[in-house]
Amino acid sequence: MELLDKAYYNKIIKPLNEVTINNLFARAVVEQKISGDIYVDNQINPKTFYIVHPYGMSLLFGKCDNEQFNNSFKSYALNLGNSRNSFEWMQAFPDNWDNVLLSLFSDTSIKSSDNIDKIEKRIVELNTRVNFKFNISKHQSLSTQIIDEDVKIVKADGKMFSGMQGSVVPSYFWNSEDDFLKNGLAYALYYKEELAAMSFSSCCFGNIIELGIETKEKFRGKGFAELVCRAIIDYCVENNYEPVWACRLENTGSYKLAQKLGFEPTLYLPYYRLSK
Repeated sequence: MELLDKAYYNKIIKPLNEVTINNLFARAVVEQKISGDIYVDNQINPKTFYIVHPYGMSLLFGKCDNEQFNNSFKSYALNLGNSRNSFEWMQAFPDNWDNVLLSLFSDTSIKSSDNIDKIEKRIVELNTRVNFKFNISKHQSLSTQIIDEDVKIVKADGKMFSGMQGSVVPSYFWNSEDDFLKNGLAYALYYKEELAAMSFSSCCFGNIIELGIETKEKFRGKGFAELVCRAIIDYCVENNYEPVWACRLENTGSYKLAQKLGFEPTLYLPYYRLSK
């Protein structure tokens, strides 16, 4: 594995365009909308690619029978060199990678149903990634009205870029507040004048907007995520944008919320949590 120089990122555009699973986060890195890393088997004529978004999402694709790259990737995935202190969540394309990875990690992988709490190092955990397709008719038939006068939803401004707390917030997906305000989109939900939840664009390309959502811990369980997500989806519908949703199957909250908002699961993929 070699870290690709940014001067050569254009070499990734064509092979990435051949990836048919949801890969907007990887495209954001390749087009340098966000600062990430790209690893390849060869700087000059790359055939195997590994793209890492700063949020921790990653995509492995291209030629899957490159033994030298694969062995190097195994060391990276298990963090044998202690090069990172956080997990990475990886999907692979095409699906012939799955058997390669199954063999590569045969002695160091566990399923998400296993007891992972006490095992975080030198293993790869297998989860499932779900891609959804938006159904506008279903969305409109599941309309929800705000009935609590203490709830207020507004289009977000710059103060909310850094003001929202949590693990899924705009600052993890955009290089700067200025960039987000110029090219992004967000709605904020206030409860009794306190910022409680936010829905936002984690990636934007043309008429496609991938959605992110966060609710502050003390406000969870009140239905605020559904309300604030519905606001940004309604904006997408009114302005001819296609909203995109993807999540871990094991994240039951996100999985169920997507369907409440009119998204239908269309693809289930292996999703690998790489060791920290």
